Amino acid sequence: MSTIPHVRGLSERLRTDTADAHRQAEESGFVDALLAGELPIEAYAELLAQSYLIYEALERVGAESADDPIVAEFLADELLRVPALEADLAHLRGAGWRETLTALPATARYVERIESARTDPAVFVAHHYIRYLGDLSGGQIIRRKVGDAYGLTGDGVRFYIFDEIPKPKPFKDAYRASLDAAPFDDLQAQRIVDEVTAAYELNRALFADLDEFARR
Repeated sequence: MSTIPHVRGLSERLRTDTADAHRQAEESGFVDALLAGELPIEAYAELLAQSYLIYEALERVGAESADDPIVAEFLADELLRVPALEADLAHLRGAGWRETLTALPATARYVERIESARTDPAVFVAHHYIRYLGDLSGGQIIRRKVGDAYGLTGDGVRFYIFDEIPKPKPFKDAYRASLDAAPFDDLQAQRIVDEVTAAYELNRALFADLDEFARR
């Protein structure tokens, strides 16, 4: 009896082929200390500040690339995080929060990488995937633990609250189906896997920079 070989979709490749990089990014002393409430709340505010710079670039590039049919498939207003980050930073740092923004070295590299996606839909999809599906997954754990540790329920953790996505799992399932249906050839699919791996490494570098910031 012949057996039809299993053909892995892009979503499965992303899950399995980037698993090591994902695990290494999660092994962060900064994140562990933050979720345990062992760092000052300003360390959390700085995480949001660096996240704002990353998402401002991601959402700006997305808007500029919305005419691309591949990019457009993944854009969704309910995912946008910049307004929530603005509200959180205003709550934690006051009206002059924009004056406190300084990109850490890893953030500057991250933003530069995202901005390179203007001419490359595969690179954009890689960064879109890792950020938003991460927010809808592990981000919800961060929301609960940070909220408990620092007494934040709405203001301060709005970054992690998706008012228009009450049930993350169906949304994530549909997103992964879109990944599998997208017209990427083998080379593009591998570039997405490679870019997601690179993004995990950038996240790990960012956590290292934040750890240094928190311990100054």
